[in-house]
Amino acid sequence: MTVPTPRRAGWRGPYAWIVWGGVAFFLLNLAALILSVVVNSFAVTWFGSWLPSAFTTAWYTDAWREFGLAQVLTVTLLVALAVVGLALLLGVPAAYALARRDFAGKRPVMLLLLLPVLLPPITYGIPLATVLYKFHLAGSMSGVIAANLVPALPFVVLVLTPFIEQIDTNLESAARMCGAGTRQVFTRVLVPLVVPGILAAGILVLVRTVAMFELTFLVSGPDSQTLIVALYSAAFTPGIRAAQAIDAMAVVYTLLSSALLVLALMFVNPTQIVAQVKEVTPE
Repeated sequence: MTVPTPRRAGWRGPYAWIVWGGVAFFLLNLAALILSVVVNSFAVTWFGSWLPSAFTTAWYTDAWREFGLAQVLTVTLLVALAVVGLALLLGVPAAYALARRDFAGKRPVMLLLLLPVLLPPITYGIPLATVLYKFHLAGSMSGVIAANLVPALPFVVLVLTPFIEQIDTNLESAARMCGAGTRQVFTRVLVPLVVPGILAAGILVLVRTVAMFELTFLVSGPDSQTLIVALYSAAFTPGIRAAQAIDAMAVVYTLLSSALLVLALMFVNPTQIVAQVKEVTPE
């Protein structure tokens, strides 16, 4: 005798059409907004018509020269690489300790470590900027790197902890039986096995650092602005600027962020990160 399978409720019927219709409407508007920025970045003039009167690439040259994109991209690259390097240097040992050691208060420690990820950056950005200004670090590259390191380090720990937990501890025990010390076990056994996780964490930190606006804006100076802060300054600082040149700068930022995001998704599973956050956060 076969038992009839109950019908699943939720994603069938008129409610499903409403939900998917809302999603499609949002995506359509988002695509139209991005397309309008891209088209305007190539437009000579665009008033009262569906398409510009003519197209040109001169706005990209003007944006490169007027906004100093060469220096801005160099600063962005230096800040991002420095944050990635420091976050990995500090985060790999921290992730190993949290993955291998059980101690009293481990969950609260993990929760405190992940607060910069769970909270909006502006909530701790203003006190952090105040401290950096007090020690004369704000307005410099060092201050921008220090500010971006605060949310970057928890990302590294968040990504690497499940990678390390999946490695069999017998491998480390066997290495110790063969005479390897703690340093050799860490560098010659553990690190080579965690290379995919280290690569994933580094790319994730790189994406977040390039896209981090609030903390960078609060502590950056004229010579330490990343691309996203420079874009904001170009759009909202008083002065006469061609909208097409600002849109060209926005297209450059969008292409850079999209390329980094696609690269990150090739190595990082978002569901794995969500599962890790749920594990350490209280219900």
